[in-house]
This record gives sequence, structure tokens and C-alpha cells, in this order.
Amino acid sequence: MDDTYAYRPAGIAVRDRGRTLFAQTMAYVAATTGLFALGAYLGRNFPGGIAFLAYLAAFAALIGMQFAVRRSRQTTVALLAAFGFLMGVAVAPTLVYYASTDPQALWQAGAATALFVAAFGAAGYATRRDLTALARICFWALVALLVFGIVLIFVNIPFGSLIYSVLGLVIFAGFIMFDFQRLRRSSDVNSAPLLAASIFLDILNVFLFFLRIFRGGNR
Repeated sequence: MDDTYAYRPAGIAVRDRGRTLFAQTMAYVAATTGLFALGAYLGRNFPGGIAFLAYLAAFAALIGMQFAVRRSRQTTVALLAAFGFLMGVAVAPTLVYYASTDPQALWQAGAATALFVAAFGAAGYATRRDLTALARICFWALVALLVFGIVLIFVNIPFGSLIYSVLGLVIFAGFIMFDFQRLRRSSDVNSAPLLAASIFLDILNVFLFFLRIFRGGNR
């Protein structure tokens, strides 16, 4: 018998684990998005102080996931759920602001985000080139963008908000490609909650950047 057939069952098993990981990760992303929407709805009338505390608690849950992933799958999933809900509460004041001043921007940003993530996610999932170096570049570019955002608070730069948002989209295009490549290459189903949290954060940031762009355009 051809030796190729001897390795076929192992290859099939790896592909099956990859499909299972993809399905579980996308299910977690969908569930996290649903909990985010619930948190945003329930937190729509909360004061800003509650939103800030929810923001801190959300990232505490995200950090907790890093420690829980190898110990308890149930705890990791519970922390992911808490993360999604708390992020919804944290972002609720921003969404309420846009809904009251320019609701059309919300729909435009949502549609643009779906197309953006689908395009760059598919590109990252399909590419065979290792994107680890790109992820490192994007990380430091994000740090620089945060510094630029702080500068914008104190310095009036023409089209500064638009520049900030466009640069943010470029950076998170790289993160999306990297995260979807990780999703394709990994076969560890235990990593699904962490991958889901990372992809959800990519989607949320892209949505917020598009909100800034469409809000400015509609004005």
C-alpha cells in the first residue's frame, strides 16, 4: 500500500479538529456579541462611572481568561461571557450618544464592519505566509496610535479624528488577518474562547473606528 494512505487518518483528524475549532470559535464570537448587545441595552441609562468600572472589570475578565484556559474550560467560557456583557455596559454610553445624534451612522458602521471583517478575515485565513511579524508591527503601531489619540485631546490637528480612525482600521486589518490565520493553524479546541475574545475585540474596535468616520461624514 502507498505510504500516503497511512497518514490520511491523522490528516483527516487534524482537519476535523480544525473545523471543530472554527465552528466553536465563531459560535463563541456570536454569543459574546449577543451578550455585548444585552449589556449595551441594559446599560443604556447607566452613568459614566458605571461604564468605566464595567470597562475595567471586562479587561479583568479578559486577563483572567489567560490563566483559566488551561485549568477549566467552563471558567474560561464564563469569563468570556462576562467579558462580552461588561464590554456592552462599558460601550453603552457611546452607542447611546451616536443613536441620539446620528442613528444612521450606527447602521453604516455595522454594515461596513461586517464587510471589512469578512474581507480581511478571509484573507488571513487563506494566506500561507506567516503573519506573526505583522502582528508585532500592528501591536507597536497600536501603541503609537494611542499616543496619537492622547495628543489629539490637547492639540487641534486638521482631520485628526479621521486620520486616527483610518490608521486604526489599517492596524486592525492586520490583527484580523493574524487572528484568523491563528484560527486556521490551531487545532487545540481549548483555545476557542481566547480566539473568540481576540476576534470579538477586533470587530468591536473596527466598528468604533467606522462610527467615528461615518459620524464625521454625516455631519
